[in-house]
Formats: sequence, structure tokens, C-alpha cells
Amino acid sequence: MRKQELRPGGETGQGHTASSPAEQVKALVDLLAGKGGQGSQAPQPPNRTPECPLKPRGNDLRIQKHREALLNRTGGGPELGSPSPRLTSLLMVEGLTDLQLREHDFTQVEATRGRWCSAKTIALDRLFLPLSRVSIPPRISITIGVAGVGKTTLVRNFVHLWARGQVGKDFSLVLPLTFRDLNTHEKLSADRLLRSVFPHAGEAGLASVALSKALLVLDGLDECKTPLDFSNTVACMDPKKEIQVDHLITNIIRGNLFPEVSVWITSRPGAAGQIPGGLVDRMTEIRGFSEEEIKTCLEQMFPEDPVLTGWVLSQVQADRTLYLMCTVPAFCRLAGAALGHLHRKRPGPPDAELWPPRTLCELYSWYFRIALGGEGQEKAKASPRIEQLAHGCRKLVGTLGRLAFHGLVRKKYVFYEPDLKVLGVDLALLQTALCGRFLQREETLASAAAYCFTHLSLQEFVAAAYYCSASKRAIFDLFTEGGMSWPRLGFLTHFRSAAQRAMQAEDGRLDVFLRFLSGLLSPRVNALLAGSLLTQGEHQGYRAQVAELLQGCLRPDVAVCARAINVLHCLRELQHTELARSVEEAVASGGLARLTSPPHRAALAYLLQVSDVCAWEAPLPLCLSPGVLQSLLPQLLYCRSLRLDTNQFQDPVMELLGSVLSGKDCRIQRISLAENQISNKGAKALARSLLVNRSLTTLDLRSNSIGPQGAKALADALKINRTLASLSLQSNRIRDDGARSMAEALAANRTLSVLHLQKNSIGPVGTQQMADALKQNRSLKELMFSSNSIGDGGAKALAEALMVNQGLKSLDLTANLLHDQGAQAVAEAVRENRTLTSLHLQWNFIQAGAAKALGQALQLNTSLTSLDLQENAIGDEGASAVASALKVNTVLTALYLQVASIGAPGAQALGEALAVNRTLEILDLRGNTIKVAGAKALANALKVNSSLRRLNLQENSLGMEGAICVATALSGNHGLQHINLQGNHIGESGARMISEAIKTNAPLCTVEM
Repeated sequence: MRKQELRPGGETGQGHTASSPAEQVKALVDLLAGKGGQGSQAPQPPNRTPECPLKPRGNDLRIQKHREALLNRTGGGPELGSPSPRLTSLLMVEGLTDLQLREHDFTQVEATRGRWCSAKTIALDRLFLPLSRVSIPPRISITIGVAGVGKTTLVRNFVHLWARGQVGKDFSLVLPLTFRDLNTHEKLSADRLLRSVFPHAGEAGLASVALSKALLVLDGLDECKTPLDFSNTVACMDPKKEIQVDHLITNIIRGNLFPEVSVWITSRPGAAGQIPGGLVDRMTEIRGFSEEEIKTCLEQMFPEDPVLTGWVLSQVQADRTLYLMCTVPAFCRLAGAALGHLHRKRPGPPDAELWPPRTLCELYSWYFRIALGGEGQEKAKASPRIEQLAHGCRKLVGTLGRLAFHGLVRKKYVFYEPDLKVLGVDLALLQTALCGRFLQREETLASAAAYCFTHLSLQEFVAAAYYCSASKRAIFDLFTEGGMSWPRLGFLTHFRSAAQRAMQAEDGRLDVFLRFLSGLLSPRVNALLAGSLLTQGEHQGYRAQVAELLQGCLRPDVAVCARAINVLHCLRELQHTELARSVEEAVASGGLARLTSPPHRAALAYLLQVSDVCAWEAPLPLCLSPGVLQSLLPQLLYCRSLRLDTNQFQDPVMELLGSVLSGKDCRIQRISLAENQISNKGAKALARSLLVNRSLTTLDLRSNSIGPQGAKALADALKINRTLASLSLQSNRIRDDGARSMAEALAANRTLSVLHLQKNSIGPVGTQQMADALKQNRSLKELMFSSNSIGDGGAKALAEALMVNQGLKSLDLTANLLHDQGAQAVAEAVRENRTLTSLHLQWNFIQAGAAKALGQALQLNTSLTSLDLQENAIGDEGASAVASALKVNTVLTALYLQVASIGAPGAQALGEALAVNRTLEILDLRGNTIKVAGAKALANALKVNSSLRRLNLQENSLGMEGAICVATALSGNHGLQHINLQGNHIGESGARMISEAIKTNAPLCTVEM
């Protein structure tokens, strides 16, 4: 089996206990290789008999022996019996995205912000079962995951649990193979393949597999030495015919061989694209760590020191790029090991300014120093021992680096002895303990040794260190692998060659290599590795030229690609951050509009990934031209939230945004396009994207001009869309026709919960149709219908809907020409309705009669918590009616009665109610005329009321006397938190005196005077 990934909690059983730095690194390498704390992958001694609860079936002992052999190979430790939830619940995916097919694993994690978007999961014990009663089990299943996320650990867990009879009970036989095993063969038959993994089969082995329900596991497709070519592979149906290994695998996947056998393949995402989607029955993905799991992983590493765990976590969180990469378990472990050691062994004065690491290259440089045991780093001292160690380090980098670099160029990540001989690698050096801290060796089923770096990123770091060193003496292009090229002299020439190769690599495989190569030129890294890996001051004179060269790679392409963003990562590793910093300052100050050059666009795309400011929302209002937006489109795909307000975007830009929202890679959840210049054509483009989009939950189109036709297009999309939960069409002139279309959508849609239709010139006809839809709809929770012209007729229609509807919680009918007749109808509905919690009726023509009806309704209603009647002339009579309701109502918490023609009698009634009420928290009486008498009544209530938190008595002609009454009453009130007494003709001296009184009587209460 392949190397084991690092896991928190149930994924790892041990913390770091090694005493020396080198031993700590060795323990980490062992754990990465599947040795530390989880049992060796090699066969166990014969006298060890693992637990196996299953008994032989009949006389067939072969399966029983096979189970026992698998338990020995996977290790019998109890950890494997209880894998983490992350590995027992896989994400269901519908295929590979462009990002997964084309980009480096690091880029995938960074671009998606370390988030996995699939909402569907499948349990490990159901991985190969039908999804429904009418479907069939999958024959070809693929599980993908970036390097170090735990694919091999998942396979080990499954095989171990199957051998113990806990999962995969439908399979009588599980045959686990790795591509590391298969790479040792040039040709292989299906029969030999079976016998290599199931030696107990005997002569009837193949027949027994054909008759049994079997699962063939092929782990690590990305490590296959020859790419699979389904278009040029000759069909083979003879199980005894020996053919090339890649042809054999292709024929197995096609079903020409082992047609009854289920096949499970694991792979990094890019390599999984070799298999045509039409042949894949089920694809799953292993997600990385969540924020909580990162913390748990570090806690497991340092169980004895919670302070250390907290410090390491804070250092990781301080750099967003490092934190995103820590969602990959193997990287999280590597970062934790380096940072944990640094905290325990604080660097001395020479290294204090180099601590803690701030970039990827600095982190790996510290890891390199720890792996060397921390020796030979004292620059102030010189001794034969140090010189000898430095020479050994350079020889190590020369050997491992050549292997790492040429493997990277050839897309080769596993090496065998023939590969080592071709590259001139000293086999004796590979056996040393120092080399073993970077490279792991394991035996395949064919007893051939296979070598690989403990993690892909470590191979890239060592390759960059080799290239940096070799470029000093290389005459020809190092990428030609020994072939002739034009002479290339000098480090800068070789760096330019590496940058060009990285920019041209379509799969991004040289991106991180170029980052490390750039980072090795930074002063901090040079100081860290001087004397062991680098020469003091080596290449430092090239920093400015390299920075200029990198920025020259940012050409004015149509779109900012991942290669361009990687250039910004390289500049950061180089500690040349002026470009990114200038754009970040422009975003913060709103001056981004003037920065439109290709480097500035690339820097903006980079910030969208790594900036803490942009982590939750990309704030891009008032600053983007259509051209800049178009160049950013590929990167906007992965933003969680986009704010593109007030950019004067017109319909052609909506076509571009629609193409982004239609993409399979799209992760955008919220997008605001308020106050642009979008018409019905732009709305139609967005609507077409909603037909296929599965990520967008909030769309804000307020203050545009989509009109009735645009509303109809969006409504038609809502009949199909199942993810959008919030839609704002405020101020879009959709009128009655648009309201009719939205009503038809509401009748069919079951996911939209928030709909804003205010200021749309909707009259009674459109309101009637919306009301009819509400009688059927149960999902809508909030309807903003203010500033239309629904009148009493529309209000009556909505009231009838509220009698039936049991889903709506908030209804806003502000400024809708309602009179008493319409408001009374709404009141009758409130009496019966049991779900509405918020009702806004301000700025209408409601008077005392309707207020009385509302008061009576409140005496019976058990759901309404907020009622807004401001700017309605309900008078003292209406206020008294509402006050009577407050004496018995136990749910209303907020009452707004601003500018409601309320005088002292109304205030006195409200005071009497407050003396009894125990639930009202907000009372707003601004702009009335309660005067001193009303103030005294409320003051008396405040002496006994304990629920009120906010009281607004602004502009109520209280005068000095009324204000003093309220202030002195607070001495017995311990609940009021805020009171507004502005505009009451108190005067400066009176305000000071009252303010002091309130501070004395109620020190926790804030007063506005």
C-alpha cells in the first residue's frame, strides 16, 4: 500500500514525542509513510494473528486466508477500525471541473479557498451500493483528492474494515493494488494480475473471481508510469494474454476483462481526467480539513501542550495562504511539525528576525533545517564538522534534487532502481538516514523497491533547491534533460527559462516549483539556509531583476489565468510585495478604478484569493470597468460573495457574468448588482444561467431597469432553479405584468425564501395574483412589497392569503395607499395567522378604526413580534387600543408608533400597559406630543417594567420637567439600555443635569440628549 496521510483525532493516534529535531522529522516521515503509530505496511511476523471475526464459508479457506493477509498488510491497529468522519463520508461529485483538470493541487485549494462545495455525501459503507431501489451498483467508481488529502488512507481503512467484515459485505473478495505495484511490470495478463494480489486463488483462481462478487481496488492512478490512452488501445478479452499494463487497465475499465468485477480507482484530480466520463458510474471526492479539524490535528500533534497548539494555530491563521493549505492533512502536519519545533527551540539572536516563517519557502526552509538536526547553522562559527555537514547537504541536494527536478519535468513521482540509474543517483546515498528524512522507500508486491518523496510539495522544494544550485554552472538549458540547446549562461538566464516553462505548462505542474525557486532568493530564506544549502548572499544581486522579470510575465491577456496569479505568489515568496500592496490599498480606499494595467488586474485576482478582506466578500463597487471585469471572470468563479454595485454595468456584462454563473466550477453564493444599468436583456442572460447554476443563493438586482420582460425571464428560471433563496428586484419597474410572472414562479418554486418587490409600481391586479400564489406557496418567508400602489383592494387580497398561508414570517406594506378598510382586513388576518412575526404598515392612511382592529387582533395573535405603524394618524384612540392589547399580549417585542398623532392620553394608556407587560423590548414614540403628562405616565411604568430595552421619546415636547421625570424613574429600572430624549427643548444645562442623573440612576443605560 502507498504512504499514509496525516490525520487528526481518529486519523492519528500519537502526538510528537521525538526528542531531537531530526527524530521529529523522521517520526513525521514515518507517519506520512504509514509507519508511525499505525503499523507497518510490510507483512507482519508469522506469529501475529490479527483479529478476524469472520469464519470460513464452507470449505473455502482461501478467502479467510486472504482476509488475514490483508489485515497483516494494512496493520491491525485499532485506529484503522475507526476512521475519521472525513473519511467515512465522501462528497458525491458529478465529474471533474476545469480547475481540477488543468491546475496544480495547490492552485485548486487556493482558488476554491479550501472549501468543498458538494452538498451530497455518501457513507463509506454505502460507497458501492445503489443510490435507490431502481438503480444498480456502480461498476467503475473513482475517488479523487489532492495530494496528501488521504486517498491511500481511505483505501487502507476500507480494506482493513472489509477484512474484519465491517464494510463491503456484498463483496466476497477485495483485491487491493497500487499503481506502484503495477509499474514494476512491463506486461501483465489479467490472470497474473489476480494471482499477484490473491495468491491463495490456486488453479481455479480466475474462475472463482468470475463467479464471485469481487472488488478490484487500484490506488494512485496519478502514479501510473504510462498515461492511459482509451482511444488507441486495442481491445483484449483473453485473461491469459499478456499486454502492456496501461492497456490491461484500460481493458478492465472498459469491461473487456473482468466485466463482472467492480473497480475502485483513486487518483489526484488531474490524472483522473484520463478516464472518459462515460465509463465512470460514480465519482466521489475526499474533502480536506475543516477549520475545526485543523485545530484538532494540531492538538493531536501536541497533546501535552495546549499553549503550543494555540500558538501554532495562530501562526498558521496569520497567513491566509498557509492556512488554506492546512486544509490538506499532510501539509497541516508538515507545517505543525516545523512551527512546533520552532516554538520549543526558540531561535537565538542571529535567527530571531527570521522567525516565525511568513512564506511557503520559509516554512520548508525551516523544515529542511529541522531535518538536518539543526546542526551547522551557526554562521558565526566554523569547524571541520560544519564544513563536512555542509558538503553532505550539498551532495544530498545534488542527488535528491536531480531526482526531484527531472521527475517533476517528466510528471514522475515514483522512482524505481532503473530510473535512479538513468539519472545517475547514488543508491548508497539513498540508504542514509539523512536522505530517509525526505525520501521514503517501500517494497512492492513484486519485491521491487519504490522511492517517492513524502509529499509532492517536498519534491518541488528539493527540485527548486537543485535548480538554484545547478544553474550556477550549467551551460545548457536544464529542462532539456541532457539534450542540446542554445547555451544558457548565468542564473538569471536559467531563471527566465524556468519562468517561461512554468507559464507555458498548461497543467500548472511547475507553479509551486517556481514559487520555491523565487523564494530561495529572498533574504530571509538565504539567511536560513546559508552554510547548508545556499551560499551566504548567493544570487541576492538578482532579486530586483527577477522581480522585474516576473512582472514582465503578466502580459495583457484577455483573462487573468492561474499562471498570472502564481506570479504574484512568486513575488510574495521573493518578498517583493509592492504591487499587491498598492492594489490592496486601492481596494480599501475605493481607488481601484485607476489601476487597470495587466499587473494590477493579476494582483487583484490574487488578492481575491488570499486577502482576509476578500475572504467572505469581494467588495468591488464603483471601481470595475467591463474590460477589467472580463479579465477577472475566471477568478471570480471561486469567490463566495461578489459586490458589484454601481459599476454602470450594462447588458453585455451580464452575458459575461451569466457565462460564469453557468460554469460547473462556479462557487459564487451571493452576488449584488445593485444600481447598474441592466435592462431586460441583461436579466434574460442572468436567468439563463439560473437554469443550470447550483451555487447562487442570493441575487440582488435592485435599482436597475429590467422591466416586466426581465422579471418574466427570471420567474421562468425560478420555476426550475432549486438553489436561489433570496431575490431583490426593488426599483425595477416590473409593474403588474412582472408581478404576475413572479406569482407564477412562487406557485411552483419551493426554495425562494426572500423576495423584495418594493418600488415597482405594482397595483391591485398584480397584488391579487401574488396573493393567489401565497395561498399555495409555503417556502417564502419574507415579502417586501412597500412603496407600490396596492390600495385597499390589494390589501384585502393579501389578507385572504394570510388566512391560509402558513409560511410567511415578514410582510412589508409600507407606503401602499392603505386606508382603514384595507388595514382592517389585514388585522382580521393577523387574528387568524400563526406564522407572521413582522408586519410593516407605516406611511399609509391608517386611522383609529384600523388601529382598534389591530389591537383586537393582537389580543389573540401568538406569533407577531414586531408591528410598525409609524406615520399613520391613529391618534390617542388608536394608541389606547394597541395599549389594551399589550396588557394581554405576550409575544410582541417591538412597537413603532413614530409620528402617529399620539398625545398625553395615548401615552398614559401605553404607560398603564407597560406597567403590566413583560415582553415588549422596543417602544418608539418619536415625533408625537405626549408632553409632561405623558412623560410622567411612562416614567411611572419604567419604575416597575423590566422588559423594555430601548425607548425613543425624541421630539415629544417633554420639556425639562418631563425629562426629569423619566430620568429619575430609571433608578428602579435595571433593564433599559438606550433612551433618546433629543429635541425636547431641555437646554444645555438641563441636558447635562439629566444626563448625570441617568448615569447615576442607570449607569448601563445610554442616553441621547
